[in-house]
Amino acid sequence: MNAPLSTPLSAALLDRFKDLVGPKGWVTDPDILAPHLREQRDLYVGNSPMLLRPANTAEVAAIIRLARETKTKLVPQGGNTGLVGGNIPFMSNDEIILSLQRMNRILAIDPLNDTITVEAGCILQQVQQAAREVDRLFPLSIGSEGSCTIGGNLSTNAGGNAVLRYGNTRELALGLEVVLADGQIWNGLRGLRKDNTGYALKDLFIGGEGTLGIITAAVLKLHPLPKAMATAFTAIPSPSAAIELLALSKAATGGQVTGFELISRLSLDFALRHNPGTVDPVAERHPWYVLMEFSSGRDDGNIGETMEAVLADGFEKGLVLDAAIAQSDTQRAAFWKLRELLSSSQKPEGGSIKCDISVPVSSLPDFIEQASAAVLALLPDSRVIAFGHIGDGNVHFNLSQPVGWERTEFLKHWDAVHQIVHDIAHGMQGSISAEHGVGRMKIDEIVHYKSPVEIEMMRKIKRAFDPDNILNPGKVVWP
Repeated sequence: MNAPLSTPLSAALLDRFKDLVGPKGWVTDPDILAPHLREQRDLYVGNSPMLLRPANTAEVAAIIRLARETKTKLVPQGGNTGLVGGNIPFMSNDEIILSLQRMNRILAIDPLNDTITVEAGCILQQVQQAAREVDRLFPLSIGSEGSCTIGGNLSTNAGGNAVLRYGNTRELALGLEVVLADGQIWNGLRGLRKDNTGYALKDLFIGGEGTLGIITAAVLKLHPLPKAMATAFTAIPSPSAAIELLALSKAATGGQVTGFELISRLSLDFALRHNPGTVDPVAERHPWYVLMEFSSGRDDGNIGETMEAVLADGFEKGLVLDAAIAQSDTQRAAFWKLRELLSSSQKPEGGSIKCDISVPVSSLPDFIEQASAAVLALLPDSRVIAFGHIGDGNVHFNLSQPVGWERTEFLKHWDAVHQIVHDIAHGMQGSISAEHGVGRMKIDEIVHYKSPVEIEMMRKIKRAFDPDNILNPGKVVWP
């Protein structure tokens, strides 16, 4: 399906929106608008006559009431770090961008209840730091944490490196404040672990990508701040070995496995090649690696001993070929920096076709084997880049262009590669979007992988909450 039909926005209408937020709450300067109109991978570029930056929930509500009255479309945008186009307006120039970055206050911290209440415009790193100041951990950790916002994290149900132990953003949220598509404000900011009074309304908005309502604040779960960590960059023979090593780690630690990241040799080569100062953690080259981390609330040395025992057991079983255990916080940070660089290091290698899938953890080795064979049969000289959160079944399965190819020629195969990879994931009872969302990129594709019943339920929910289709239209699901 095509983008929503456009109706030009008049100067008079734009002035009405400006009046709602005051002189600090709107932007029309093309140079300032420009970064908000482009997705970071340059896959999506849009147009908009104005960016609104409300200062509080009341202003958000006023904006939405006027938008509903005038049938004006709004595109909510957090830190603009999304990867599926859900945060970018269409080229029609009839959508207003709604940014909550001025709403960035920490509203309350309750260490005894292990909760923090924040406005949606808070930067993730800001929330992490506020938690640390009261000896607590907010465990959501993703590469863009220095610029992404909590509202965006919630709206996309962000995953990241610690999902294995702490869960996705959905599992980290206890309550929300949301402005609905009619301008009503739902205050669900309750820090309760148990509330069995009907539908879990917050879960409709988490992962909804701003299509059902605008999240303006949230009550988030905190956890005890780890006192000790053990981190190892581990060489392994295969993804199958990684799954077995994960099982050993879980059994040995009793739930203390914080991170378990699969890294292919080629993806590591890219990171080392394009980032001066990086060092290969293990002396010899190996086909696969796992970056594994255990954490403990006790600084008694036991967590390090446990990791050494797990690795020794892995050596005996042929699951571990070599390992470098971090001897300092600096070395630990260097290991994780390599993991963080895997995505950006693909860009200098040319075009990259990216897939964000999940399958049951036990199926990941078969998925990687089958998907690799299938895409190389289509594009024999391409380079498979597979890495990611293998501990929770999510792998970023990417294909870099063959050496000597033109980027544009290679990217013409985007849809064909996606169909191959997604068909394989779907056949394993997997998902074609593990953590990046649907946005614009997969709005048509999900129709082929979700049942008609699921799609119709989603459409009914969209029509019920946003009958005028003013909130992020053309994203997630067609109404």
